[in-house]
Amino acid sequence: MGKLQLFEIQLADSRVIYGPGQPLAGAVTVRLAAPLPYRAIKVTCMGSCGVSNKINDTAWTVEEPYFNSTLSLADKGTLSAGEHTFPFQFLLPATAPTSFEGPFGKVIHQVRAVIDTPRFSKDYKCNKVFYILCPLNLNDIPDIENPNTVSTTKKFSYKLVKSGSINLSVTTNLKGYVVGQIIHLQTDIENKSGKDTGTVVASLLQKVSYKSKRWIYDLRTIAEVEGAAVKAWKHAEWREQILVPALPQSILQGCNLIHIDYYLQVSLKAPEVSVSLPLFIGNIAVNRVPVSPSRLPLPVLPSAPPEDEDADAAGGRPAMDSVSISTKSHSQQRPPPPPLGPAPGPSSPDPRLDPEPGGSPGRPPLCLSTGATVPYFADGTVVPVPTAGSLILPPEYSTWGYPYEAPPSYEQSCSSANSNLSNGI
Repeated sequence: MGKLQLFEIQLADSRVIYGPGQPLAGAVTVRLAAPLPYRAIKVTCMGSCGVSNKINDTAWTVEEPYFNSTLSLADKGTLSAGEHTFPFQFLLPATAPTSFEGPFGKVIHQVRAVIDTPRFSKDYKCNKVFYILCPLNLNDIPDIENPNTVSTTKKFSYKLVKSGSINLSVTTNLKGYVVGQIIHLQTDIENKSGKDTGTVVASLLQKVSYKSKRWIYDLRTIAEVEGAAVKAWKHAEWREQILVPALPQSILQGCNLIHIDYYLQVSLKAPEVSVSLPLFIGNIAVNRVPVSPSRLPLPVLPSAPPEDEDADAAGGRPAMDSVSISTKSHSQQRPPPPPLGPAPGPSSPDPRLDPEPGGSPGRPPLCLSTGATVPYFADGTVVPVPTAGSLILPPEYSTWGYPYEAPPSYEQSCSSANSNLSNGI
């Protein structure tokens, strides 16, 4: 190891998560086996964003600096053999954006120390990454507590000469959620044709936009649930629930190179028809009572088919009955209950997230992605290439106590955040 046996940065109380505007304190430790001459010992606190055109490439095409402060810990001299400690403290700027790491770029904050040695000698460097979390308060977003609704109608042909239409309407109870909350989904499908539809699929999608020389978009499926098909001349209703897993927040305030958006997409496989609802993922839950989808009025759908639709019989079409769609599969399964006997048999996980009223809540596992990431460009002739690039989350997201407890209210969130900050957590 030569003269230098240890050169590291330690943050006070081993803390790694900070808020904008907070002080960051720590110390640089140097342990030497022999005296080491130096010209300067400096420590720098910096934050920046870098974006590349290539996956997992740190040679950034575009960079955006946020802050860069340097302290001189020691001027020209010689460090004797043994251990030396140099304390430091920085004040983080109030405008620092939340940390984020993705396959095409990152918002990174770090402390870097350098021992500048005399000419022709090797300089020594070390760094320590820390995370900044700037909470997104969903209550600051207008109409966030209102239901999210979208509908569409698709005409299609089948059996060469026959035609029909599909009316698809989707509603969620809120427009924004925090980790651990449940997205209550209500889907109404009116199959005005003599042909059964394909299965219906609801997907929670994440779209990360990276601003390089041109915009790069990174799409991934976070969670997915599939429902049964809708029979001919049936009006079907599908009620489902999707757990919001550990995810970065929607808005990286202060960052101009990386944008994060979330969507709930509901689609039929046949005929091909889909709708998308934009959603916000935040850190402080909505503090107003949402309107439950069960209390929402059902969408007003036309009862008579268009003139060119199939009458399906000489005397007209059959009456349209209302039915409920069953769930076929869910990417967020409830773990099977613990075995009661010494030799349990195989068990099938319940595809529903919540039990019937009065039961104990299930604990579906957190899942980051059920499918591959697909990056693509906004323009040009680049062909989308599936990748397996993972999304690296700061510790605050991956160790959150959800979904094992109910999401906090606004007051509880503020009290908890202030308590954690004062305790140095």
